[in-house]
Amino acid sequence: MTDLELGRGGEPLPVPTDAPATDGSVMSLVDHLSELRRRIAIAAVALVIGTAIGFVLSEQLITLLTAPIGGQRLIYLELGGAFTVRLKLAIMVGVVIALPVVIWQLWAFVSPGLTARERRVARPWIPAMLGFFALGVLVAYAVLPAAATFLTGFEIPGVLVMELTADAYFGFVTMLFLVFGAVMQFPIVLIVLNRLGLLPVARLRSSRRYAILAIVIFAVVATPGGDPISPLVMSAVMYALYEAAILAIVWLDKGDVAREAADAAAAAAAEAADRSVAADDPDAAHAAVADSDVATEGAHPAAADDGAIADDTAAPRL
Repeated sequence: MTDLELGRGGEPLPVPTDAPATDGSVMSLVDHLSELRRRIAIAAVALVIGTAIGFVLSEQLITLLTAPIGGQRLIYLELGGAFTVRLKLAIMVGVVIALPVVIWQLWAFVSPGLTARERRVARPWIPAMLGFFALGVLVAYAVLPAAATFLTGFEIPGVLVMELTADAYFGFVTMLFLVFGAVMQFPIVLIVLNRLGLLPVARLRSSRRYAILAIVIFAVVATPGGDPISPLVMSAVMYALYEAAILAIVWLDKGDVAREAADAAAAAAAEAADRSVAADDPDAAHAAVADSDVATEGAHPAAADDGAIADDTAAPRL
């Protein structure tokens, strides 16, 4: 045992069983900054490539996003307004395209500082984040026509007429998509916190009333536009995700219990098999005895010779 493993009294120090994994070297602050800069550079390149793809597809994207408002004409008030709108949409597409790369680079930078248990808990849910974000965008796109119809239903022909600017409309759409995409990460957060032992399922079950109140308040504050449809849909989706997270946690807990029972049964079966070898297999028992005799003779040759002489003298008496 090395000196570093001994305390002042010569007793071994306790070794942590769940410490962050290391490769035998400690990175300095400069190394951490260099690593962070490299990760950010890779994510930035992915964002630029995605933005370029989004700018090429911006015309088709504008046609797709204006379909929920029935082909309403959008105006711009500045000379470069059309270019600015297309660039903003291209950046939004670039963020979506680069999101897998960004999440992977973030995980690669953070994971070495996590414990093995934390990495094991979080790793399966990282790809799921992308799927849930895409699901949130689809829900927002489905909500958009109803929200737009409600908000434009207060128009008074000839008196109160809407001249919707492209910048305002696409800003509303972008915010709606981002909010719904972020909300879809809600169950993943609950499950990860539970798997880390920070949020028991009993607390989730007993806090349903408070959760409903918090969900409704969040939905009203987070959704843009002021229409009642978006908060209503978001509240329903978030509470459904809340209940789905509880069911998923219960299912995962049952899987853990079954896995532990199977491991215990396998260990017990292996131990029983080892014990039955000597009892059921005489050859194996004799072999084990012979091995022990050989070991005894090798360790104490004089004692073995005395035993042999005693056996020879005892033989005629029989």
